[in-house]
Amino acid sequence: MPEINKMDLGVLGFSGLKQYGGVIDEEWHPKLRGDFGPKVYREMSDNSSVIGAVLYIIRALVRQVEFRIEPASPEQEAIDVADFVDGCLYDMSHTFEDFISEALSMLPYGWSYFEEIYKIRRGEVEDPTGRSAYDDGKIGWRKFALRAQDTLDRWEFDEEGGLQGMHQADTTSGRTAFIPIGKAVLFRTESTKGNPQGRSILRNAVVDYWYLKRISEIEAIGIERDMTGVIKMEVPFEMLSTDASPKARAVRATIEKMLAELKRDEREYVMVPAEIDQNGKPTGYKLSLLTTGGARQINTNETKLYYKIGILQSVVAQFIQLGMAGVGSFALASTQTNLFSVALGTILDTLTSVFNRFAISRLMELNGIPRDLWPELVHGDLEAPPLGEIGSYLQSLANSGLLPDDEAIQRKVLEFANLPQPEQEEGETVEKKRTGGGLVKREDTRQIPGPPVRGVVPLPVK
Repeated sequence: MPEINKMDLGVLGFSGLKQYGGVIDEEWHPKLRGDFGPKVYREMSDNSSVIGAVLYIIRALVRQVEFRIEPASPEQEAIDVADFVDGCLYDMSHTFEDFISEALSMLPYGWSYFEEIYKIRRGEVEDPTGRSAYDDGKIGWRKFALRAQDTLDRWEFDEEGGLQGMHQADTTSGRTAFIPIGKAVLFRTESTKGNPQGRSILRNAVVDYWYLKRISEIEAIGIERDMTGVIKMEVPFEMLSTDASPKARAVRATIEKMLAELKRDEREYVMVPAEIDQNGKPTGYKLSLLTTGGARQINTNETKLYYKIGILQSVVAQFIQLGMAGVGSFALASTQTNLFSVALGTILDTLTSVFNRFAISRLMELNGIPRDLWPELVHGDLEAPPLGEIGSYLQSLANSGLLPDDEAIQRKVLEFANLPQPEQEEGETVEKKRTGGGLVKREDTRQIPGPPVRGVVPLPVK
């Protein structure tokens, strides 16, 4: 074997990530740098009906996806390890669905950071660090605690640019904390330059959102002025003069206060002198309303729709606007929803791959389980294929003689149609049943009399 130089194993280059003292400076827009970016993305998520609809659709679709723990092999040892991980996911202080929902906060912010907290399973005890449905003394997950994006103070990097952890700072209590990466799970939308903050999926929609927001505000002001008008008050010239007398200034201040109260609906009427005096001479006082005459020349609805479509296109969700615009065909809608499903599939792949790489691997190492028995968290499809297409395809296979008489195919078709599965015979393979919205435990499909018995899953040890 040739001798290996230390230089061959060392790091010579750098990622090019712009960070100063742990503060990332990759954003070029001044209104999105530092703490401004998360605030803008929070505003967009909370105030925009279009963006809110997109994020809601993503959360709703992801909650319908079936997740399961897949054994490393069909061997009984691997199945026991998968059951152990399955039990750990059910034995946390929060649900798996809540964890996935919080992990999806990486979409508007670009990243989400969780502290991985463990416990020694000691059964039904008062101490939360040991409370568990199992009393086998093994190490399990207590919870995955989100460390909110708005508590980020700075990141910690080593000399080679590798991420070492996250520094937190609470502006209300003044508390600080450091969560090392070895005790955390970091989800991010992308990892360009090794940036721990990823990139918000709303970044490309920021300009469209700002224009849409401003146009909506201007439109609301225009509607108000069209409906109520602008109050116009004519007063004697000497009141507006810079060298007006104290009495004239006092009268002007009183009139200004009355007009402001009238505008805020705090005053039902305003009393002013008549336009002419008893001698028929003008007094200089006149109250009227200014309104815009005629119809508006700019169709703000079309302009707003233009920016809404831009926002939707930035997240491949333009199928939402097909009904809004009054155009589009079924084929176009089907194509666009398929693209959106593909994009969601990559998000699910990110969640499961990160969870397997860090969360499950650490749990396995802490319990001394051999690597070849490590299971994986996998996700199902976002949507089932149409039954009509499945039926036509199976019929074509049957007519050509290529469709085998296989029970697995029959069960899969029944599963697509949400039809009951046939009862299993004694000794048949136990199926893993899952329900929409998360994980369910591995269980036998046969009816077993009596209460469920909690046993200790034997785990192989190195």
